Amino acid sequence: MDTQEMMTLRSVSGRIALVTGAASGMGRATAKLLAAMGAKVAVTDFNGLGAEEVAQDIVRRGGFAKAWELDVADQERVMTVVAEAAGEFGGLDIVVNNAGISNALAFDDPRYEVAWQRLIAVILTGTQQVTRAALPHLKRSSAARVVNIASTEALGATAGHSGYSAAKAGVAGLTRSLAVEFGRLGITVNCICPGPINTGMTAAIPDEAKAIFAKRRTAMNRYGEPEEVAQIIVSLCLPAASYITGAVIPVDGGLMARNA
Repeated sequence: MDTQEMMTLRSVSGRIALVTGAASGMGRATAKLLAAMGAKVAVTDFNGLGAEEVAQDIVRRGGFAKAWELDVADQERVMTVVAEAAGEFGGLDIVVNNAGISNALAFDDPRYEVAWQRLIAVILTGTQQVTRAALPHLKRSSAARVVNIASTEALGATAGHSGYSAAKAGVAGLTRSLAVEFGRLGITVNCICPGPINTGMTAAIPDEAKAIFAKRRTAMNRYGEPEEVAQIIVSLCLPAASYITGAVIPVDGGLMARNA
């Protein structure tokens, strides 16, 4: 293999990607990084206006993107958006299942059942539905990649987050199962487990509390940035990442490695 061929394997230029939850945080960072590296990006989010703003910013910077409003818990809408995105760009090579919500409730809280249903619908069922809708298109790709975003809550647990933890653990399990099922098709399926990251979900936490937590729990003594997670996601989307599948990778500043 010559140098040019090797560089092609290290590039997503010309690839077609769909990113859910792409209006903010890690999804936005991933969509922008993919576009900056030459991919065509379907920017999808429950917040349609936010998705449109991200897509327009990508286009202003010379990239290729189009936005769709998408609630990943709505199966009919998922099928429509995936089909439209594949039709718009001429296929689909990469799916990043990033859409998620968080809800901290005690197990005996009267609102728990409603919160549980929504957490499972968005985080776990949404990941499954988007992947199933994308599968016919991914089968036609020469380097199909699925990257699911879980959480370190899938690997450990925090009181009051049982619904979120269960949903994210389900995403990790789904990832492993689909990696085994899709392996013969040449489609890789991997999972990222972010730890404490500066996103919209953590914006309400006071900076002082973040600093105390980070110094006590992480090896890096700080919260991570969405762009740092995006770099790992995109690395798994490269054609070169052809023998990595079924992996569940913490991107957590050493949180899971460190004793409390």
